[in-house]
Amino acid sequence: MTDRTEGSPLEAKDAGQQLEAQPSPTASGVPNEVFQTRQGMFGGRSGGDTSGYGRIVRRVQLPGAAQRPYGGTFDVIADALERAYPQLDEALERVVVDRGELTFVVRRGHLPQVMRTLRDDPALRFELCLGATGVHFPEDTGRELHVTWPLLSITHNRRVRVETTCPDADPHVPSVVAVYPTDDWHEREVWDMFGVVFDGHPALTRILMPDDWPGHPQRKDYPLGGIPVEYKGAQIPPPDERRSYSG
Repeated sequence: MTDRTEGSPLEAKDAGQQLEAQPSPTASGVPNEVFQTRQGMFGGRSGGDTSGYGRIVRRVQLPGAAQRPYGGTFDVIADALERAYPQLDEALERVVVDRGELTFVVRRGHLPQVMRTLRDDPALRFELCLGATGVHFPEDTGRELHVTWPLLSITHNRRVRVETTCPDADPHVPSVVAVYPTDDWHEREVWDMFGVVFDGHPALTRILMPDDWPGHPQRKDYPLGGIPVEYKGAQIPPPDERRSYSG
C-alpha cells in the first residue's frame, strides 16, 4: 500500500513494512499528537501472514494545536469569542484547525460558560447544537474520554466544534442541556455508550442499553462478548474467548 498524495510522506521503521495512507505527523505544518504506532490490521503475531495486512503500520494520532492566523472566518470567530469571554485564555486547552473545521478544546470547568457565550453573543450566535459525540482514547493518559459538540450559527452561516476531555478516573463533564435543551438525549447516549457523567443533566439514564446493563459498550476496553455457535459439528466460541489477535 502506497500513498501518492503530495505533502503526506510515509514512514516505516523496518524494511518491508508499509505505512497505511495517513498524513505524516508534521505534513500540515502542525505537529500531531502521536499516542501509539500499531502494526497489522488485526494485531496477529503468532502465524504466517498471507493477506499482506500484517505489514501495515498505523499511527494513533490527533491533530495538534493550531497557531494564528487560523484563516478565513476562523479568526473572526476566535476574535469574537475572545471579546465576549475575557477568561478565554484560561478556558482553552488549545485550538485545532483540521479538515476544514475549527475546534475549541475547552477545559471542562469552563464548558457551560463558553457554550452560553457562543450561543448568546450577537457576533457569534451559534443557536443550534447538532448533538454530542463521545470518543475513548485509552492511550491519551489523563484525558482518555473526549466529548465533542458541533455547533451551527444560522444567523452567520458558520460552524464550529467544541471539545472537552476528562480522565477515566474522573469521568465527569458539565451538562450543556441548560444551554442547548436538545442535547438531552445526546448526552444520555454518550453516558450510555462511554460512561461520561454529565453533571447537572436533568435525567441521566441509559437510552440504548437496559438500565441494569454492566459497562459502556463503545469504550475500547469493553469486552467483545458474543455467544458460542455450533457449525457442522464444530464449536465456535464467542469473540472474546477466541485466539488472541492483539499480539
